[in-house]
Amino acid sequence: MEEGKAYIESGILELYVLGELNAEEQREVKSMAAKYPEIKTEITAIELAMEKYAMENAITPSAELESIILSKITPKVKETVVAPVTAAPEAGIVPLHTAGYESKIRTLKFALAACAALLLVTGVALYSAHTELDVAKNQIIALNQDKQRFAATVNYMTETNKELQTIADMPADPDWKTVRLAGTKMDPEAKMTVYWHTSGRHVMLDNSKMALPKNDEAHQYQLWALVKGKPVDLGVFDVKPDSSHILLKMKEIAGADAFAVTLEKRGGAAGPTMDQMIAMGGV
Repeated sequence: MEEGKAYIESGILELYVLGELNAEEQREVKSMAAKYPEIKTEITAIELAMEKYAMENAITPSAELESIILSKITPKVKETVVAPVTAAPEAGIVPLHTAGYESKIRTLKFALAACAALLLVTGVALYSAHTELDVAKNQIIALNQDKQRFAATVNYMTETNKELQTIADMPADPDWKTVRLAGTKMDPEAKMTVYWHTSGRHVMLDNSKMALPKNDEAHQYQLWALVKGKPVDLGVFDVKPDSSHILLKMKEIAGADAFAVTLEKRGGAAGPTMDQMIAMGGV
């Protein structure tokens, strides 16, 4: 019983009725129908349903098209009729050739309707598959964007951890000097911190302890080292409250007596503009 039910639900009976199975598969269906009465009943129900659908949705061909179709699917009457029939047929009797026409037309309409139904099902399936593909594609794009954001976050946290560890290790290394720059007349509230490694010559600015007005697009801040009274360029930087780095690496210097910051045109200047000096601090 379960085998017969499973066989019915497999969809092979619909293909059998449509004539889409090969000879071996047709023999298998006939064998199963002989073995399980419910399969035979289901085949009959499918045939009736398809026939009903075909008849309800059939389109009557034009006289010209009907003539062409009939000439292709029926034998020529002239080749089989010996003498013309003059007597009218008895009531209730249908000429054999007319019955053949109707049978073949009925079969043709049934086949066309079945093809139309199959095309409809195929179209729905393709549309559904296309929709599912679009959904999957959008999900992949979203997952890829999440992956990129996650990677950026991990990279930021990794770099931040390294920079924090560098700051935490500074007190244990006597070569690290912490120089605090205070504001000048240009901006008394300005302040910042410079880390300088005397033997390694590294110079870094602490972005988390920087209190300078945000510069515009036409200007940049420039760091200077004062060596025996002479200014040495250590590079330019922008004040960005959302900077991705805590430490800003500047140019290296072997010796310095003090550090100062001026506001210059973007790209920096060959020498400091003294009236634009915003912060300064001695080593």
